[in-house]
Amino acid sequence: MKLQHYLGGLEGLGPVCTDTRVFAEPWEKRIFGVHVAMMALSTQTSAPETLSIFHTVWVWADLRKGAEALHPFDYFKYRYYEKWFGGILSYLIANGYFTVEEFDALADQYYCDTAKPLPEGGDDTIDALVERYLVEGDSPRRDVSVDYRFAVGDEVVVRNVPSVEHTRLPGYLRGRIGVVETVYDGAYTYDCDTGPDGIGAAMPVYCVRFDPADIWPGNAEPNFLIYADLYDHYIEAPAVAARAA
Repeated sequence: MKLQHYLGGLEGLGPVCTDTRVFAEPWEKRIFGVHVAMMALSTQTSAPETLSIFHTVWVWADLRKGAEALHPFDYFKYRYYEKWFGGILSYLIANGYFTVEEFDALADQYYCDTAKPLPEGGDDTIDALVERYLVEGDSPRRDVSVDYRFAVGDEVVVRNVPSVEHTRLPGYLRGRIGVVETVYDGAYTYDCDTGPDGIGAAMPVYCVRFDPADIWPGNAEPNFLIYADLYDHYIEAPAVAARAA
């Protein structure tokens, strides 16, 4: 488990950035555009033939896994869209679009000549796909048969699953006891496998209610509750958890 997976609920991590700008630097818009284009061109969208050479599946989970796979020192050192860039870059290299050496050589060209024009692009078909994706988005819900292990009012314990690259489970909830508030209809997937963390295949999702006083004893404000949407794999019945311990 990496430190960046445990950020929620920690104190003393330094000043909080209050910058409200969506893009702090012009290049960040380009990184966002690259990500959206990859989403739109992903084979998951059954994209029509275009001039693009992009031919693999890219989802939000890939972006998050790439960013959180960074060494913790690097994760805290880089800005938000720098982490995006790192996630995209590692994905493209891992999937054979170019090598590290090819990227470094091209980057050196632009470092040596900052006035060097960027490559010309433009494809009406790609533009239409991007616009459609921005309007329609995508949904993690899958209409498949699922087994609901818990019902509203059930008490559950949050598991301490092993996480390596990415997790959807807040660190401060691990080992805590909560009560199921809502059982969402249908099954939900995370589009890519998170490895030992156990998320990937479609499964039920529950809204679980927690008392902050149980999470942060002696350091929680009164009259507040915390709600978390948790995948089925992340929670267990107290009796099962006790036997496993």
